[in-house]
Amino acid sequence: MNDQTFMKLMQVLPKSALSSVVGMATRLPVPAPVHQAAMRAFAKAYNVDMEEAEHSFDHYPTFAQFFTRGLKPGLRPVDAGEKVVVSPVDGRVSQVGYSDHGRCLQAKGIEYTVDELLGDAEAARPFHGGAWTTIYLSPRDYHRIHAPLGGTITGYAYIPGEFWPVNPASVKNKQSLFCVNERLVTYLDTVAGKCAVVKVGATCVSRIKAAYDEVTTHTGQPGKVHRYGAAMPVEKGGELGRFEMGSTVILLFEPKRVTWDESLQEEAVVRLGKRIGVIA
Repeated sequence: MNDQTFMKLMQVLPKSALSSVVGMATRLPVPAPVHQAAMRAFAKAYNVDMEEAEHSFDHYPTFAQFFTRGLKPGLRPVDAGEKVVVSPVDGRVSQVGYSDHGRCLQAKGIEYTVDELLGDAEAARPFHGGAWTTIYLSPRDYHRIHAPLGGTITGYAYIPGEFWPVNPASVKNKQSLFCVNERLVTYLDTVAGKCAVVKVGATCVSRIKAAYDEVTTHTGQPGKVHRYGAAMPVEKGGELGRFEMGSTVILLFEPKRVTWDESLQEEAVVRLGKRIGVIA
């Protein structure tokens, strides 16, 4: 199927309803042989490395719990150093750079603004001109999201939206894709100043769950912006949330605070806890 045919199909597909149905199916307590067969088939199809998983297949009572599985303790050590910025996820770099007057690159010929992404011009203003990167999580990846630096969680924003795929065809063809899809933004104060960790939903990404509060997306609740009166401490590498099915994370920093490593380029594979940049 070529990209144009795929995009036309996605245009008419009921993506939100499909994502809800898939999400419900992954959480159903079906008989063990059924969901274990599904997990094994999925792991084989996507080359999931179960040697890294915290538990074996028979430990997970639902497909959703398998998909959001933890890793074996100590498997992703966090690079030390107060000035070292680490990857918040396992994934592959889609784009990376420094926003030009608040504009970020989605794909060749397609840009979007930080204001659109965060849904709030005031919240976005500190990130104009700052370092940013987009990291795609494939179905085989570990699907929990962690803090790139230590600091405090100051608030979050849940922004309801659509459920377009975040595969290469959509990224190259759908204008402002990451600003159209559902998002959960976690705001941090770090040793590099303000940071936003944007978790982007997609087709069949039924929900995004926060680890620091009772926040779950795509449950019929309206959008919400919340600022904590007393910010919550979080260590570098501390868990911020998880995807129920795979998607994309976008990191934003204030200008002149973070410099990306030269190795952090388009298509680069990154691993949770490994250095991707330094505080400038």
